[in-house]
Amino acid sequence: MPRVSKAEAEKNREIIEQVSSRLFREQGFHGISVADLMGAAGLTHGGFYGHFESKDALAAIACTRAFEESSARWRKRVDEAPDKATALTGLIEAYLSARNRNAAGTGCAAPALAIDVARESDDKPVRAAYQTGIESLLAILEGIQPGDDADDRRAGAIAQMATLVGAIVLARATQGTALSNEVLAATKSSLLAHVAEK
Repeated sequence: MPRVSKAEAEKNREIIEQVSSRLFREQGFHGISVADLMGAAGLTHGGFYGHFESKDALAAIACTRAFEESSARWRKRVDEAPDKATALTGLIEAYLSARNRNAAGTGCAAPALAIDVARESDDKPVRAAYQTGIESLLAILEGIQPGDDADDRRAGAIAQMATLVGAIVLARATQGTALSNEVLAATKSSLLAHVAEK
């Protein structure tokens, strides 16, 4: 069999990263095998280790990629908003939507991977990738918090992030029930009321 060109190898790696980023968010790290990932990418199982040293290494790369996608969406929303309050309102409304709840594979990595990452040992590279991703989203939230005190803005961003992520985890776990919609609606109402108070 002829060797693939460098350009083709890079293209294949990009496809693997893209597919794994989606599938890990949909099915978790242990819900999908290397063979499944490569099959979904349209490639042979044997080619995996020519691109990645391990599934753990790929999990960290896929996690980073997922957070980069979220950060880009968040920054775009913030950049297009006329002020901080509008930006924060827009983020909350988009995050706590049925569309986001229903799109685990293309949505934020924070709720999609939280449980899997929490079960990984401290030495797994995905743990560091996840924390870096959370920090990137927190930085965006901090930048649109009201007030001048950096500690207060950080605390507000952390509380909002925990609330947003927790609500999506619960809404996905109860998807298809009235409770799922209630979780989204009640959380959105509470967060937006808090933004309006400021």
